[in-house]
Amino acid sequence: MTVATSDGESVWAFRYSSEGKSRSLYFSTDVTALRQLHPDADILRGLGDETRLVVSEPLGDLPGAWNAVPESAAGVVRPGTDEIRQFEPIRP
Repeated sequence: MTVATSDGESVWAFRYSSEGKSRSLYFSTDVTALRQLHPDADILRGLGDETRLVVSEPLGDLPGAWNAVPESAAGVVRPGTDEIRQFEPIRP
């Protein structure tokens, strides 16, 4: 499964498969870092500094823009520091 959900401020994204072969999941690099990498990319100028995208496949072709979420991982995107950690459901 790949799932992303939000409360309007934070986004939680999960990538997990009991077989270890879940579909891909990507998150965007910090927008301020992307602006430094690609100063001529007009699309980045209109995004807020805390903007992040979570997608099943990378969008566009900006080098350094996309980061793969590792297998069996959960990510939390919120203002400030984002985090990725190992994830495995608790079995009953």
